[in-house]
Amino acid sequence: MPNQNGSVYGLTLLCPIINDHRASPSHDLQIRAYLATLPTGPDSPFAIAPHTHLARLVVMDDVVFVGAPAREEHLKSKYLVFEANIDCPPHAIGTTGLDTYLAGLAMAAPQQLDAIWSHCTGYPGTANLQAFLHYMKACQIETTFFFAATNDKSVTQTLKALQTQRAVADFIATHQGKDPAELQRDFLAFSQKLIAAPTPKPAVPAPQRPMQTGGRNE
Repeated sequence: MPNQNGSVYGLTLLCPIINDHRASPSHDLQIRAYLATLPTGPDSPFAIAPHTHLARLVVMDDVVFVGAPAREEHLKSKYLVFEANIDCPPHAIGTTGLDTYLAGLAMAAPQQLDAIWSHCTGYPGTANLQAFLHYMKACQIETTFFFAATNDKSVTQTLKALQTQRAVADFIATHQGKDPAELQRDFLAFSQKLIAAPTPKPAVPAPQRPMQTGGRNE
């Protein structure tokens, strides 16, 4: 079904940007300038907000369509495009799951959201939560194409799986040629440590592995 891929929900918003010739700089340029200052790591508002797999914001100036017979068409305004893949399990499909995500986003990053969307026509702000939810859903269009790397697992499950993948790869790399008894002992200790390890936070970069080179030291 549109928007839903298993337990992952695709959210796409098209929000018209205020067209005010008196504004200097224009509202679309103000959005671009602010987006350029947003952190993209663990301090990103979309990493702080719960249940976000990925999020992207784009200012769309125009989409020129030439049909048949040839006829040039343009958008009536510039748009802020927001795309996100979020957790929304099947039992929460529909407005309940989407409302929960949008409300969590509004509570986690109200200042950032208001700084961005205040340049969009009709945006009510995050202070009035019901009006905020109504506005965001009014700007929603159906998502029919998902980012390929998004699976059918939650953000927490995906982060844990990536953590496990890195840890196992490092264990294998550092235990080449070990005695079988020593390897078994180390693996049992490694597995217990991995089980007890906390789930990494969203957008925290993976630790850099030391480069391994072939040959021998002279």
